[in-house]
Amino acid sequence: MSHIVARRTEDGLDGGGRPGQCHSHRWPAQAMSGPAPTFDRYKDRYENIALTRDEDGVLLMTLGTNGGPFVWSSLAHDELGYCFTDIGADRENKVVVMTGTGANWCETIDAASFKLSTAGDWDYVFYDGRRLLKNLLDIEVPVISAINGPARIHPEIPVMSDIVIASDTTLFQDAPHFMSGIVPGDGAHVVWTNLLGPNRGRYFLLMGQELDAVESQRLGVVGEVVALDRVLPRALEIAREFAAKPSLARRYARVVLTQRYKRLMAEGLDLGLALEALAVIDGMPADGRMKDLR
Repeated sequence: MSHIVARRTEDGLDGGGRPGQCHSHRWPAQAMSGPAPTFDRYKDRYENIALTRDEDGVLLMTLGTNGGPFVWSSLAHDELGYCFTDIGADRENKVVVMTGTGANWCETIDAASFKLSTAGDWDYVFYDGRRLLKNLLDIEVPVISAINGPARIHPEIPVMSDIVIASDTTLFQDAPHFMSGIVPGDGAHVVWTNLLGPNRGRYFLLMGQELDAVESQRLGVVGEVVALDRVLPRALEIAREFAAKPSLARRYARVVLTQRYKRLMAEGLDLGLALEALAVIDGMPADGRMKDLR
């Protein structure tokens, strides 16, 4: 039996046939050819997310809809969670950069694409909403946001990144929730009260406050503010610097630095989504479709 165990260890497999750690801290080709996703398998899978990866292992996510800026829809909501799963499970990704298309990160929502009138409808939102944020946090390499303009729809997603680079045209606002009569319970309540502090965070969410790039940097929401044409180049510059770091340093730094968010999400996300659902169902039009925000 000893020679079988030794052979499996050299191949990077443990006694149960699962991928294990090899001396170089890289997963061997024979392990990666199994169920773990490879870039070619998922790079063209998503309608609202364009994926590319360079020779340094920097994966670029560009959010966009029909060739233009990213529109938040039921499909986009679902795609993000699955895309984060694929990215996180592919150990050839060394750093992840997220950005948008055109002049904004996300300012528009296709409200009619969401059907939210029953508990059964909300079961899908509950499932995908939890997966979206959990799977983002479960990516075990650094994540960098290159925010290319206003982020009014789910701005909590880009600001959860380890490094946040914002254009000087950026502003943040939580448009789809309380100012539109909806409980901010799908993670916004966790992220903004953590970033801004309890009182500022609640003011931001309840008052529909707009934070421009300079004020956001002053408050600690973003790390750098640069001209629009420098946002993505600067993010990629940092990403390549990070990609050159030792593998375990990169991976475990991400794990350590996201632990607090994971705990806060575990405490608050399920309850927040449930209360958001109750309030929406109570005020939903008879056809069960959300109304346009404006």
